[in-house]
Amino acid sequence: MTASFNKSSFSSAGTSAEATPSRVFGVHDYDLAATLNSGQAFRWQLREGWWEGVIGLRWVRLRAEADLGTSATAGRRSFIVAETAEPVNDWRWLADYLQIELNLADILETFPDDPQMRLAVAACRGLRLVRQDPWECLASFILSSTKRIVQIQQIVARLCEQFGEQVIVPQNRQLVYCFPLPGRIAEAGESELRSCKMGFRAPNLRAAAQMIAGGTLDLHRLSALPVGEAREALMRLLGVGRKIADCVLLFACGFQDAFPMDVWVMKALRRLYFPRRHVSLKRLHEFAATHFGPYAGYAQQYLFHYARVHAKLNE
Repeated sequence: MTASFNKSSFSSAGTSAEATPSRVFGVHDYDLAATLNSGQAFRWQLREGWWEGVIGLRWVRLRAEADLGTSATAGRRSFIVAETAEPVNDWRWLADYLQIELNLADILETFPDDPQMRLAVAACRGLRLVRQDPWECLASFILSSTKRIVQIQQIVARLCEQFGEQVIVPQNRQLVYCFPLPGRIAEAGESELRSCKMGFRAPNLRAAAQMIAGGTLDLHRLSALPVGEAREALMRLLGVGRKIADCVLLFACGFQDAFPMDVWVMKALRRLYFPRRHVSLKRLHEFAATHFGPYAGYAQQYLFHYARVHAKLNE
């Protein structure tokens, strides 16, 4: 059933006059399903029309609603309904995570005006990048190596259940857990981690957790560094190559020009921009750095989701 809202019942972000367990955000050009199911974050599950997940220490569920206003206010405008287990006064944590305040049209204007990019934008318009916690993002992508998205979700869920703290959920909901802190993973034995079905990734995750818990690497300071220095700092971690480093830089640290190059993105670039030619990974990185502009990372996510969901690039 689609709800209707008046102007006084929604907000773009910020604080409420009083604490409430729900909030309606007015949004424009926002595809919630594509955003939460495009391989950026791995804790969202679709249940009975709601996207349920955990952000920090909060259980939250989200649902997109259409704008039922007149044609003058409709179009690409819509609403995101958010519910939490406990009343919340300040909702900026969610607005920041969902990047609701971002003007997507301005970003899309920076994309190259070529047929390939126009196809990806037309197929995926409304796709956003979320702003994740750096540790959760890093750990999740360390666990992602050679795995499909559904498998990554399963490993992350097991990790949270075994090592995370229980969070408050509404009555009659299954128990959920926050993402475990680096110190908790650093103390775990490798066999305990392997019980979460992460295999050879267990020592890599544990080593990264130990460096972060011990203060060798401060993830929250990366965003203040030049992108090259931030990438190098991440790539000093065991099992972290350029692709994982760029995922953290893009999805957690705000480096919009970071361009993660996974198998889907490489396939998309080769099929769409270099058909019937052998192109090295180095050449693809050089092409991405010069072709896609200041929001290259955003363009990458459009290409990734387009290649994985919409285009027949797996043949």
